[in-house]
Amino acid sequence: MHENTSAISREALLIEANKVIREHEDYMHGMLATEVEQKGNVLVFRGEFFMDEDGLPTRKTTAVFNMFKHLAHLFSEKYHLED
Repeated sequence: MHENTSAISREALLIEANKVIREHEDYMHGMLATEVEQKGNVLVFRGEFFMDEDGLPTRKTTAVFNMFKHLAHLFSEKYHLED
């Protein structure tokens, strides 16, 4: 299943992912990946989604969703979780 990817710990992957987030041109203050999960061959990232006081998505929510999608594409080709 993971023949072409390297094993990595959740902690190491989150450190690398958050570095990519901070250096990305679409970075917004507070954007942070706090969890990662393996779903088949895809790494799924999670973190704060910045909903408004009514629990509805904001402009920042869309940016965070797109960033996590970017991380999934970027890292799923390289890594799988070692546990």
